[in-house]
Amino acid sequence: MSDAAIRVDGARKVYSLPGKPKRTAVSDVSITVEAGTIHGLLGPNGAGKTTTLKMLLGLVRPTAGTFEVLGADSTKPSGRRRLGFLPEQPYFPIHLTARQAMRFYAALAGVDAATAAEQTTSLLARVGLADAERTELSKFSRGMLQRLGIAQALLGTPAVVILDEPASGLDPVGQRDVRNIMLELRAEGVTVLLSSHQLSEVEAVCDRVTILNRGTVAAEGDINQLLNVDGRTSVRATGMDVLPPGVASVSDDLVVSGSTWIFSVPTEATRTVVDAIDEAGGTIVAITPKRESLEDYFAALLASGSEEVAS
Repeated sequence: MSDAAIRVDGARKVYSLPGKPKRTAVSDVSITVEAGTIHGLLGPNGAGKTTTLKMLLGLVRPTAGTFEVLGADSTKPSGRRRLGFLPEQPYFPIHLTARQAMRFYAALAGVDAATAAEQTTSLLARVGLADAERTELSKFSRGMLQRLGIAQALLGTPAVVILDEPASGLDPVGQRDVRNIMLELRAEGVTVLLSSHQLSEVEAVCDRVTILNRGTVAAEGDINQLLNVDGRTSVRATGMDVLPPGVASVSDDLVVSGSTWIFSVPTEATRTVVDAIDEAGGTIVAITPKRESLEDYFAALLASGSEEVAS
C-alpha cells in the first residue's frame, strides 16, 4: 500500500454556543487518500463534508481527531506548505486584475516573484483565462472566477490539491476542462481530494470515494468495487435480429441501440449466453461486470441510512 497523502482519523466537531444546545457537525470521520490518486468526498447537504475539509485545512478547530497532509499536521501552517485549496465559494478582491490577483496569492504562498510571473501566465492559460489576464475581476463572470480559483489553487506546484465543488458555476465545456485538469494532475503525480455534488464528475475521474452522511462515513472504497453489481454481468452484442430464446429468458435491463444489444445476465450464465449468441450468428462486443451508476448507488445508500435512523 502506498503512503497516504492525506489522512484524517477520528475527526469530530461539536459546536457549542452560550444559551444554545450543542450541535454535532461531524461525529466520527476517517479518510485516507493515497498519493497520486483522485479521491471523491460525497454526501448530502449537512453531511459534514465542508466542516471536515475546514478542520483538515486548519480553518476550523476540531473537537477531536488527527489531520495530516504528507505526514505533517495540517492544522498547523507548516503542514500545509505543499497544499493547494479551492474553497466552495471563492471570493477575490474585485479591484485587481486576474494577473494581479494571482501574483498576490503567490506572494501569500511564499512563491518568489520570478516563479509567480511564470506560473501566473501558464496557469491562467491552463484554465482558459489567457485572454483575461489583464481584466479586472469585477468584470469576471461566476464561471471565470471559478476558473481563477482553480488557477490559484495550483500556484506553487502543490503536491496535494483540495477542490471543493470546482465545477460550480461552469458550463459543460468548463466542467469538461476541470475534469481534464484533475486527470492531468493525477498523471503528474499530484494527489486530488475532490468534494462535489456532481456525481457524474466524481464517477468520471475518481479512483476511490468516501461518502458521508449525518457526520459519519456511510461508505468508502474503490469506486469500481462499490458500483459493480454482485452476480451480474453486462453483455454487448451485435449481428442478431432477435435474442436467442435461451438468452432472452435470463437477460435483464435490455437496451437495443441500432444493431447493438445491451443487457445483463447472471454471472454464472455468462458462458451459456456467449455460446448461444455465437450459435445464432451474433458477435460479442464486450463482457464486463454490471455496474450501477454512482447516482443510483448514492441514492440507495442514503435511503437505507434514513430507514435505519427511522427504525
